[in-house]
Amino acid sequence: MPIIENTTYNPSWLFKNKHFNTAFRTLFSDQSVSYKRERIELIDGDFIDLDVSTVNSDKVVIAIHGLEGSSKSSYILSLTNVLNHHGYDVVAINLRGCSGEQNRLISSYHSGKTDDLDNVIQHIDNQYNYKEFNVVGYSLGGNLTLKYMGEEKVFSKVKTAVGVSVPCSLKDSSMQMNLLSNRIYLNRFLETLEKKTLEKLEKFPDSFLSKASIKSIKNFKDFDDVYTAPAHGFLDAEDYYKKSSSKSYLPKIKTPTLLITSLDDPFYSNASYPFDEAKSNEYFFMEATKYGGHVGFGNYLNSTLNTWCEYRILSFLTHQK
Repeated sequence: MPIIENTTYNPSWLFKNKHFNTAFRTLFSDQSVSYKRERIELIDGDFIDLDVSTVNSDKVVIAIHGLEGSSKSSYILSLTNVLNHHGYDVVAINLRGCSGEQNRLISSYHSGKTDDLDNVIQHIDNQYNYKEFNVVGYSLGGNLTLKYMGEEKVFSKVKTAVGVSVPCSLKDSSMQMNLLSNRIYLNRFLETLEKKTLEKLEKFPDSFLSKASIKSIKNFKDFDDVYTAPAHGFLDAEDYYKKSSSKSYLPKIKTPTLLITSLDDPFYSNASYPFDEAKSNEYFFMEATKYGGHVGFGNYLNSTLNTWCEYRILSFLTHQK
């Protein structure tokens, strides 16, 4: 029953506010990393850009950002700095269209596109001599991570995985984002998603997209009905949520995998937390903190000190061999 009860995360009073905790890292981060960029050319004609930070280790962590994030997201930068300091190379994936350059196809990335993660892992194995692989994903990237770990194609050198603030039930998290209290987050996501989708329409004027349909998008379900589902071969948003949610894959995980999540995450309701799955799978560990917000887990107004989550990840990578 690998539910971790005695969490060490106990924030100061300011960070017990879930919205403050969620926003703080994004708004006040001052981290930086000197990356080396590599581009993977994919068999479908598209590409994925990787950002590599190496300390000449024989073990690597593949880091995956969340929705509309990138290798420059504050949590990826912080993780990279901590892991580099403790002897891990880091390869930060920029999912399709998230590296600062629009990808080539009308399709892009989504919460269940684990074939791209598999392609990245195979590329890294071919280009480097790592003895040990680990995968860490945040939010959407966390769903990718957990889904991948529950599929049959897990690469043999992958020793551990960690998902942080993962929307294990995509339908539930989509509905939760419609709450008035989450409107500021939703609008911020939709602003960049709409911009990218309009660029797709301009590049593919004879496609299934139309300006009217894009402008009609008011929430995530609308976006997934208008763009995600038809662009990636799903019937509709419901079909996409059902097939891509990591929750149904958790019982199949056979490699040590940790979910770090907070019970006050504003993006999720009770249906998002896979307690039953953790209780019934000896390889799937779950640490649900009382506070933490969404990819927050802060405690200090100096953002460089907010590394509880990074060190919790490091501890799991180190001890679950």
